[in-house]
Amino acid sequence: MVTAADGWRANTARLLPGLAAALAAVGVALAVHQVVPMLPAMTIAVVLGIAAVNLPGTASLCEGPLRKGLNFAGKHLMRVGIIFLGLKLSLGDIAALGWVSVALIVGVVLLSFAGTFALGKLFRLDGDTPLLIATGFSICGASAIGAMAAVKGTKHSDTVLPVALVTLCGTLAIGVLPLLMHPLGLTALQFGQWVGAGVHDVGQVVATAQTAGTVALSAAIVVKLTRVVLLAPIVGVVGGLERRRHTRLALAAGAPDDGAERPRFPPVVPLFVIGFLAMIVLRTTGLLPHAAIEAGSVAQDVALGAALFGLGASVRVRQLLHTGARATVMALCSWALIAALAFGAVHLMGA
Repeated sequence: MVTAADGWRANTARLLPGLAAALAAVGVALAVHQVVPMLPAMTIAVVLGIAAVNLPGTASLCEGPLRKGLNFAGKHLMRVGIIFLGLKLSLGDIAALGWVSVALIVGVVLLSFAGTFALGKLFRLDGDTPLLIATGFSICGASAIGAMAAVKGTKHSDTVLPVALVTLCGTLAIGVLPLLMHPLGLTALQFGQWVGAGVHDVGQVVATAQTAGTVALSAAIVVKLTRVVLLAPIVGVVGGLERRRHTRLALAAGAPDDGAERPRFPPVVPLFVIGFLAMIVLRTTGLLPHAAIEAGSVAQDVALGAALFGLGASVRVRQLLHTGARATVMALCSWALIAALAFGAVHLMGA
């Protein structure tokens, strides 16, 4: 007789190889980042995952014994990483920007979200792809994509293309934006604000802004983390709309009989987003010792890195080139739009 404990052990055994591979990849990514700080560890993790599933020697492993653990990492460890991301945020730092700067940053996020979503529809992208790309590009990259996918109930496989695109454009920003600093006449402070308002992932922001020094890096981080705070309200709004949609569909289908199972609605705000907000509040109180904050940062890097390796290991380059060309053009248009909106906001901040 197979007991529940036996089933749990068997399921865990199937997860372990993929999880071990993901954690090993994180170790490699962090080591490479230490040697070459210009390369964000999270970007390296995605690239390693893409390489693993496309190289002849490892592709069969990724599609075979590692697959279950890689999928688990891509979904569940992403949520753990989002929770710990909250420890990077202090509401006091955001308040120090002043209400005008905060309002401009919120405006950039909302306009870039709406503009990217409209571009996705204009380019006729399927399903939730326009929404996921808009969320990732306007807020905080792959983390935001994971949060929105959870609210929408998007299949794991459908998050692969948005994550690949946000990684591509964020990586382009690391190489391109520093070259534009002097031609555009930006000071170090303005460059940092531009990067923080216009680059997608936190790691990509750090890698781009640090090329202009500590002033630029500090400004970029504060502006970027202000954008990250907007993850919760935007996910909450979409969650509310999704719940209303499910309610309408359930009513249209007719109320269930007394003995029938009632439909399950998606949460307005997922539990891990509530955890993210709780971590922000905890950091803001100042009660956490520096060692705890550093430990949380390491936990975030490990969880997000493993999740991104898992997602990267779902990207078949041949299939991506075949199906993602239109989405890639759309993403580049969105990248240019967000950079332009952020540039305008920076000049208004200094006005």
